Amino acid sequence: MQTIFRGKHFIDLEDFTKEEVDTMIDVSMDLKKKFAMGVATPYLQNQTTFLIFFEQSTRTRNSMEAGLAQLGGHAGFLDGSTMQVSHGETEKDTAIILSRFGHGIACRYCNWGIGNKYLREMAKYATVPIMNLQCDLYHPMQGLADLMTMKEKIGDLKRVKVSIIWAYAESHKKPISVPVTQLLLFPRYGMDVVLAHPKGWELPDWVIEKARANAAKYGGTVTVTNNEEEAYEGAHIVIPKNWGSWVNDQTGLTTTGASKVVDDKLMAQRSWKCTEAKMATADKDVMYMHALPADRNNEVENSVIDGPHSIVYDEAENRLHTAKGVMTLLMGGR
Repeated sequence: MQTIFRGKHFIDLEDFTKEEVDTMIDVSMDLKKKFAMGVATPYLQNQTTFLIFFEQSTRTRNSMEAGLAQLGGHAGFLDGSTMQVSHGETEKDTAIILSRFGHGIACRYCNWGIGNKYLREMAKYATVPIMNLQCDLYHPMQGLADLMTMKEKIGDLKRVKVSIIWAYAESHKKPISVPVTQLLLFPRYGMDVVLAHPKGWELPDWVIEKARANAAKYGGTVTVTNNEEEAYEGAHIVIPKNWGSWVNDQTGLTTTGASKVVDDKLMAQRSWKCTEAKMATADKDVMYMHALPADRNNEVENSVIDGPHSIVYDEAENRLHTAKGVMTLLMGGR
Protein backbone atom coordinates (compact mmCIF):
# COMPACT_ATOMS: atom_id res chain seq x y z
CA MET A 1 0.00 0.00 0.00
CA GLN A 2 1.24 3.46 -0.90
CA THR A 3 0.79 6.18 1.73
CA ILE A 4 2.37 9.31 0.28
CA PHE A 5 -0.33 11.25 -1.59
CA ARG A 6 -0.61 14.62 0.13
CA GLY A 7 -0.38 17.53 -2.28
CA LYS A 8 -0.40 15.47 -5.48
CA HIS A 9 -2.56 16.53 -8.41
CA PHE A 10 -5.30 14.20 -9.65
CA ILE A 11 -5.68 14.83 -13.37
CA ASP A 12 -5.12 11.44 -15.01
CA LEU A 13 -5.00 7.98 -13.42
CA GLU A 14 -2.00 7.24 -15.65
CA ASP A 15 -0.09 9.65 -13.37
CA PHE A 16 -0.45 7.09 -10.55
CA THR A 17 1.06 3.62 -10.20
CA LYS A 18 -1.23 0.62 -10.02
CA GLU A 19 -0.33 0.29 -6.34
CA GLU A 20 -1.42 3.88 -5.76
CA VAL A 21 -4.71 3.27 -7.57
CA ASP A 22 -5.20 0.19 -5.37
CA THR A 23 -4.71 2.37 -2.30
CA MET A 24 -7.35 4.81 -3.55
CA ILE A 25 -9.79 1.92 -3.92
CA ASP A 26 -8.93 0.52 -0.47
CA VAL A 27 -9.47 3.90 1.21
CA SER A 28 -12.74 4.39 -0.70
CA MET A 29 -13.96 0.93 0.40
CA ASP A 30 -13.13 1.77 4.03
CA LEU A 31 -14.96 5.09 3.82
CA LYS A 32 -17.97 3.31 2.31
CA LYS A 33 -18.10 0.86 5.23
CA LYS A 34 -17.92 3.72 7.73
CA PHE A 35 -20.66 5.58 5.82
CA ALA A 36 -22.89 2.49 6.03
CA MET A 37 -22.30 2.20 9.79
CA GLY A 38 -22.76 5.89 10.48
CA VAL A 39 -19.20 6.26 11.71
CA ALA A 40 -17.93 9.84 11.53
CA THR A 41 -14.94 10.47 9.26
CA PRO A 42 -13.73 14.02 10.03
CA TYR A 43 -10.45 13.56 8.17
CA LEU A 44 -10.60 16.97 6.48
CA GLN A 45 -12.07 19.05 9.27
CA ASN A 46 -12.35 22.75 8.43
CA GLN A 47 -10.75 22.28 5.00
CA THR A 48 -12.13 23.98 1.91
CA THR A 49 -12.18 22.83 -1.71
CA PHE A 50 -13.24 25.05 -4.60
CA LEU A 51 -15.32 23.29 -7.28
CA ILE A 52 -15.05 25.03 -10.66
CA PHE A 53 -17.63 23.92 -13.22
CA PHE A 54 -17.71 25.05 -16.83
CA GLU A 55 -20.43 22.46 -17.60
CA GLN A 56 -23.49 20.98 -15.93
CA SER A 57 -23.22 18.23 -13.33
CA THR A 58 -25.32 16.06 -11.03
CA ARG A 59 -23.23 13.15 -9.71
CA THR A 60 -19.85 14.88 -9.81
CA ARG A 61 -20.86 18.10 -8.09
CA ASN A 62 -22.98 16.44 -5.42
CA SER A 63 -20.53 13.63 -4.68
CA MET A 64 -17.83 16.25 -4.07
CA GLU A 65 -20.03 18.56 -2.00
CA ALA A 66 -21.60 15.80 0.09
CA GLY A 67 -18.29 13.95 0.35
CA LEU A 68 -16.36 16.93 1.69
CA ALA A 69 -19.13 17.72 4.17
CA GLN A 70 -18.96 14.11 5.43
CA LEU A 71 -15.20 14.53 5.82
CA GLY A 72 -15.74 17.63 7.96
CA GLY A 73 -14.88 20.21 5.31
CA HIS A 74 -16.65 22.66 3.04
CA ALA A 75 -17.00 22.82 -0.75
CA GLY A 76 -17.40 26.13 -2.54
CA PHE A 77 -19.21 25.88 -5.90
CA LEU A 78 -17.93 28.19 -8.64
CA ASP A 79 -19.71 28.53 -12.00
CA GLY A 80 -17.12 29.24 -14.67
CA SER A 81 -19.50 31.61 -16.46
CA THR A 82 -19.73 33.86 -13.39
CA MET A 83 -16.01 33.79 -12.52
CA GLN A 84 -13.51 36.36 -13.73
CA VAL A 85 -12.12 33.71 -16.07
CA SER A 86 -15.07 34.65 -18.28
CA HIS A 87 -13.44 38.09 -18.56
CA GLY A 88 -10.03 36.63 -19.34
CA GLU A 89 -8.44 35.92 -15.95
CA THR A 90 -5.65 33.39 -16.46
CA GLU A 91 -5.35 29.86 -15.12
CA LYS A 92 -2.22 30.95 -13.26
CA ASP A 93 -3.93 33.76 -11.35
CA THR A 94 -6.98 31.65 -10.54
CA ALA A 95 -4.83 28.79 -9.25
CA ILE A 96 -2.56 30.95 -7.10
CA ILE A 97 -5.37 32.91 -5.45
CA LEU A 98 -7.68 29.95 -4.76
CA SER A 99 -4.69 28.03 -3.36
CA ARG A 100 -4.25 30.79 -0.78
CA PHE A 101 -7.95 30.67 0.10
CA GLY A 102 -8.29 26.94 0.78
CA HIS A 103 -6.94 23.42 0.56
CA GLY A 104 -7.97 22.01 -2.82
CA ILE A 105 -9.20 23.01 -6.28
CA ALA A 106 -11.37 20.74 -8.43
CA CYS A 107 -12.46 21.55 -11.96
CA ARG A 108 -14.69 20.25 -14.76
CA TYR A 109 -13.84 21.65 -18.18
CA CYS A 110 -14.74 19.46 -21.15
CA ASN A 111 -14.19 21.73 -24.16
CA TRP A 112 -12.14 19.86 -26.76
CA GLY A 113 -8.50 20.93 -26.84
CA ILE A 114 -8.97 23.27 -23.87
CA GLY A 115 -10.03 21.43 -20.72
CA ASN A 116 -6.99 19.27 -19.96
CA LYS A 117 -4.60 22.08 -20.87
CA TYR A 118 -6.46 24.38 -18.45
CA LEU A 119 -6.09 21.88 -15.61
CA ARG A 120 -2.42 21.23 -16.35
CA GLU A 121 -1.73 24.96 -16.44
CA MET A 122 -3.42 25.47 -13.06
CA ALA A 123 -1.37 22.58 -11.67
CA LYS A 124 1.86 24.42 -12.56
CA TYR A 125 1.02 27.23 -10.15
CA ALA A 126 -1.32 25.78 -7.53
CA THR A 127 0.08 25.03 -4.09
CA VAL A 128 -2.87 22.72 -3.30
CA PRO A 129 -4.07 19.60 -5.17
CA ILE A 130 -5.79 20.15 -8.52
CA MET A 131 -8.50 17.50 -9.04
CA ASN A 132 -9.96 16.68 -12.44
CA LEU A 133 -13.76 16.43 -12.35
CA GLN A 134 -13.77 15.62 -16.10
CA CYS A 135 -11.94 17.27 -18.94
CA ASP A 136 -11.83 16.71 -22.68
CA LEU A 137 -9.47 13.71 -22.28
CA TYR A 138 -9.99 12.11 -18.87
CA HIS A 139 -12.58 11.46 -16.17
CA PRO A 140 -10.52 9.84 -13.40
CA MET A 141 -13.21 10.11 -10.71
CA GLN A 142 -15.58 8.07 -12.91
CA GLY A 143 -12.86 5.57 -13.73
CA LEU A 144 -12.16 4.95 -10.05
CA ALA A 145 -15.86 4.48 -9.28
CA ASP A 146 -16.20 2.02 -12.17
CA LEU A 147 -13.20 0.03 -10.96
CA MET A 148 -14.45 -0.01 -7.38
CA THR A 149 -17.86 -1.27 -8.52
CA MET A 150 -16.31 -4.07 -10.58
CA LYS A 151 -14.13 -5.15 -7.66
CA GLU A 152 -17.16 -5.22 -5.36
CA LYS A 153 -19.21 -7.29 -7.78
CA ILE A 154 -16.54 -9.66 -9.12
CA GLY A 155 -13.35 -9.46 -7.05
CA ASP A 156 -10.40 -10.61 -9.14
CA LEU A 157 -10.82 -8.94 -12.53
CA LYS A 158 -8.24 -10.89 -14.52
CA ARG A 159 -9.61 -12.20 -17.81
CA VAL A 160 -12.97 -10.56 -17.20
CA LYS A 161 -14.36 -9.44 -20.56
CA VAL A 162 -15.47 -5.83 -20.35
CA SER A 163 -16.85 -4.17 -23.48
CA ILE A 164 -16.79 -0.40 -23.95
CA ILE A 165 -19.38 0.13 -26.67
CA TRP A 166 -20.36 3.31 -28.48
CA ALA A 167 -24.12 3.92 -28.30
CA TYR A 168 -26.44 6.24 -30.20
CA ALA A 169 -27.63 9.37 -28.36
CA GLU A 170 -29.31 12.65 -29.21
CA SER A 171 -28.94 14.57 -25.93
CA HIS A 172 -25.60 16.33 -26.50
CA LYS A 173 -22.13 15.74 -27.93
CA LYS A 174 -20.42 13.96 -25.10
CA PRO A 175 -16.65 14.10 -24.52
CA ILE A 176 -14.44 11.07 -25.14
CA SER A 177 -13.06 11.29 -21.60
CA VAL A 178 -15.06 8.41 -20.08
CA PRO A 179 -14.15 5.74 -22.68
CA VAL A 180 -10.55 7.00 -22.81
CA THR A 181 -10.21 6.66 -19.03
CA GLN A 182 -11.80 3.20 -19.02
CA LEU A 183 -9.70 1.94 -21.92
CA LEU A 184 -6.49 3.02 -20.21
CA LEU A 185 -7.45 1.78 -16.72
CA PHE A 186 -9.12 -1.60 -17.20
CA PRO A 187 -6.17 -3.38 -18.91
CA ARG A 188 -4.06 -2.54 -15.84
CA TYR A 189 -6.20 -5.08 -13.97
CA GLY A 190 -5.73 -7.89 -16.48
CA MET A 191 -9.13 -7.50 -18.10
CA ASP A 192 -9.93 -8.46 -21.68
CA VAL A 193 -11.16 -5.11 -22.95
CA VAL A 194 -13.15 -4.73 -26.16
CA LEU A 195 -13.65 -1.28 -27.66
CA ALA A 196 -16.48 -1.26 -30.22
CA HIS A 197 -17.69 1.71 -32.25
CA PRO A 198 -18.89 2.61 -35.74
CA LYS A 199 -16.36 3.97 -38.20
CA GLY A 200 -15.84 7.65 -37.53
CA TRP A 201 -16.02 7.36 -33.73
CA GLU A 202 -12.47 6.14 -33.18
CA LEU A 203 -10.49 7.12 -30.10
CA PRO A 204 -7.08 8.72 -30.70
CA ASP A 205 -4.27 6.39 -31.76
CA TRP A 206 -2.14 7.30 -28.74
CA VAL A 207 -4.92 6.06 -26.44
CA ILE A 208 -5.06 2.68 -28.17
CA GLU A 209 -1.26 2.37 -28.08
CA LYS A 210 -1.06 3.20 -24.38
CA ALA A 211 -3.97 0.86 -23.55
CA ARG A 212 -2.25 -2.01 -25.37
CA ALA A 213 0.99 -1.27 -23.52
CA ASN A 214 -0.90 -1.45 -20.22
CA ALA A 215 -2.45 -4.75 -21.29
CA ALA A 216 0.94 -6.21 -22.21
CA LYS A 217 2.36 -5.18 -18.84
CA TYR A 218 -0.47 -6.50 -16.68
CA GLY A 219 -1.74 -9.51 -18.62
CA GLY A 220 -4.88 -8.13 -20.19
CA THR A 221 -5.90 -7.66 -23.80
CA VAL A 222 -7.31 -4.83 -25.90
CA THR A 223 -9.44 -5.49 -28.97
CA VAL A 224 -10.77 -2.70 -31.19
CA THR A 225 -13.65 -3.53 -33.51
CA ASN A 226 -16.46 -2.02 -35.57
CA ASN A 227 -18.54 -5.13 -34.87
CA GLU A 228 -21.07 -4.53 -32.10
CA GLU A 229 -22.00 -8.23 -31.88
CA GLU A 230 -18.40 -9.17 -31.09
CA ALA A 231 -18.43 -6.82 -28.12
CA TYR A 232 -21.59 -8.26 -26.56
CA GLU A 233 -20.81 -11.92 -27.16
CA GLY A 234 -19.82 -13.59 -23.87
CA ALA A 235 -19.14 -10.27 -22.14
CA HIS A 236 -19.13 -10.16 -18.34
CA ILE A 237 -19.55 -6.37 -18.24
CA VAL A 238 -20.93 -4.09 -20.95
CA ILE A 239 -20.65 -0.31 -20.94
CA PRO A 240 -22.66 1.03 -23.91
CA LYS A 241 -22.25 4.80 -23.89
CA ASN A 242 -22.24 7.58 -26.42
CA TRP A 243 -19.26 9.79 -27.17
CA GLY A 244 -18.85 12.47 -29.79
CA SER A 245 -16.80 12.11 -32.95
CA TRP A 246 -13.66 14.14 -32.40
CA VAL A 247 -12.62 12.94 -35.87
CA ASN A 248 -15.65 14.46 -37.64
CA ASP A 249 -16.41 17.47 -35.44
CA GLN A 250 -13.72 18.48 -32.98
CA THR A 251 -15.53 21.70 -32.09
CA GLY A 252 -18.63 19.79 -31.01
CA LEU A 253 -17.16 17.86 -28.09
CA THR A 254 -18.56 19.95 -25.30
CA THR A 255 -21.56 19.48 -23.06
CA THR A 256 -22.63 23.06 -23.75
CA GLY A 257 -21.71 23.32 -27.44
CA ALA A 258 -24.09 24.99 -29.83
CA SER A 259 -23.13 22.82 -32.81
CA LYS A 260 -25.79 20.50 -34.19
CA VAL A 261 -26.16 17.26 -32.22
CA VAL A 262 -28.14 15.07 -34.62
CA ASP A 263 -26.92 14.86 -38.21
CA ASP A 264 -27.04 12.29 -41.01
CA LYS A 265 -23.81 10.59 -39.90
CA LEU A 266 -25.18 10.08 -36.40
CA MET A 267 -28.65 9.01 -37.56
CA ALA A 268 -27.08 6.26 -39.65
CA GLN A 269 -25.90 4.62 -36.41
CA ARG A 270 -29.26 4.39 -34.60
CA SER A 271 -28.90 0.59 -34.42
CA TRP A 272 -26.05 0.96 -31.91
CA LYS A 273 -28.36 0.62 -28.93
CA CYS A 274 -28.17 -1.66 -25.91
CA THR A 275 -31.15 -4.02 -26.12
CA GLU A 276 -32.31 -7.11 -24.28
CA ALA A 277 -31.62 -9.16 -27.41
CA LYS A 278 -27.97 -8.05 -27.44
CA MET A 279 -27.62 -8.58 -23.68
CA ALA A 280 -28.87 -12.16 -24.18
CA THR A 281 -25.71 -12.93 -26.20
CA ALA A 282 -23.45 -11.92 -23.31
CA ASP A 283 -22.54 -13.97 -20.25
CA LYS A 284 -25.61 -15.13 -18.30
CA ASP A 285 -24.53 -12.95 -15.37
CA VAL A 286 -23.55 -9.96 -17.49
CA MET A 287 -23.62 -6.56 -15.78
CA TYR A 288 -24.71 -3.33 -17.48
CA MET A 289 -22.85 -0.18 -16.48
CA HIS A 290 -23.18 3.48 -17.48
CA ALA A 291 -21.64 6.66 -16.08
CA LEU A 292 -25.08 8.36 -16.31
CA PRO A 293 -27.06 10.23 -17.35
CA ALA A 294 -28.11 7.69 -19.96
CA ASP A 295 -30.05 8.79 -23.03
CA ARG A 296 -32.90 6.36 -22.38
CA ASN A 297 -34.44 4.62 -25.39
CA ASN A 298 -31.59 5.87 -27.57
CA GLU A 299 -28.47 4.50 -25.86
CA VAL A 300 -30.34 1.77 -24.00
CA GLU A 301 -33.77 0.19 -23.61
CA ASN A 302 -35.50 0.97 -20.32
CA SER A 303 -35.90 -2.75 -19.72
CA VAL A 304 -32.10 -3.10 -19.66
CA ILE A 305 -31.12 -0.10 -17.55
CA ASP A 306 -33.98 -0.84 -15.13
CA GLY A 307 -33.52 -4.60 -15.32
CA PRO A 308 -31.72 -7.24 -13.21
CA HIS A 309 -28.36 -6.89 -15.01
CA SER A 310 -28.08 -3.16 -14.38
CA ILE A 311 -25.72 -1.94 -11.64
CA VAL A 312 -25.79 1.74 -12.60
CA TYR A 313 -27.04 2.98 -9.23
CA ASP A 314 -24.36 1.10 -7.30
CA GLU A 315 -21.85 2.55 -9.75
CA ALA A 316 -23.26 6.05 -9.20
CA GLU A 317 -23.17 5.72 -5.42
CA ASN A 318 -19.50 4.83 -5.58
CA ARG A 319 -18.82 8.26 -7.05
CA LEU A 320 -19.36 9.55 -3.49
CA HIS A 321 -16.99 7.11 -1.83
CA THR A 322 -14.20 7.41 -4.39
CA ALA A 323 -14.43 11.22 -4.29
CA LYS A 324 -14.00 11.02 -0.52
CA GLY A 325 -11.10 8.61 -0.93
CA VAL A 326 -9.27 10.88 -3.35
CA MET A 327 -9.78 14.01 -1.25
CA THR A 328 -8.74 12.25 1.96
CA LEU A 329 -5.49 11.04 0.43
CA LEU A 330 -4.57 14.20 -1.47
CA MET A 331 -5.63 16.74 1.15
CA GLY A 332 -5.19 14.84 4.39
CA GLY A 333 -2.64 12.08 3.83
CA ARG A 334 1.06 12.17 4.63
